Amino acid sequence: MGSRRIGTLAEKSLHASLKRWYTEEGDKVERKVDGFYIDIVRGDLLIEIQTANFSQIRRKLVYLLRDHHVHLVHPIPVEKWIVRQDEGGKELSRRRSPKTGKVVDVFEELVRIPNVAMHPNLTVEVLLTRQEEVLRRGGKGARGRRGWELHDRRLLEVKDNYVLASHKDYQKLIPKELPRPFSNRDLAEAVGRPIWLARAMTYTLRRTGAITEVGKRGNAILYM
Repeated sequence: MGSRRIGTLAEKSLHASLKRWYTEEGDKVERKVDGFYIDIVRGDLLIEIQTANFSQIRRKLVYLLRDHHVHLVHPIPVEKWIVRQDEGGKELSRRRSPKTGKVVDVFEELVRIPNVAMHPNLTVEVLLTRQEEVLRRGGKGARGRRGWELHDRRLLEVKDNYVLASHKDYQKLIPKELPRPFSNRDLAEAVGRPIWLARAMTYTLRRTGAITEVGKRGNAILYM
């Protein structure tokens, strides 16, 4: 999918901006279905945008997936800018974060919903984005950030996407060069991510049936 740039007058909230970006002509926005408010209703498809913490949407998904097709959209910043502002919102500095997101980072959230991740009525779309993270001096949440509070996250651009709808889609996220069978440590090194994320990947992939546990190498569990 080609990138579609977000203008400087886009809404402040990351969620609101993504909803605006994703909405097409004829869509219904913020409609109630079976007692739940849905971000976007597109015909028979329910589209939910979840920027973080899939635990919050787990109950909703379990209920809706019984009778509806749900498309769950999650943004991952492949480029992030840190903007610092004073108490009044005046920009003090702007720098690029050294952290770069990858599609596999979605497992940090998928591990919270392994029982529905491969439900036949669910598709998951990862949007690779450019974002701004706005920090303001002071505020209630500033204590743990050396006097800075997370004020907002802003969408700058959607660069690309990746849709997870089948075992094959999930299996494609396992690097081809990875030895078979492989351990969590092997996987962590191959995807360039910490061991805890590799564990989240193997747990989710095993629960969805995309990989299987085949034995051990010492104390390390091996997967295929």
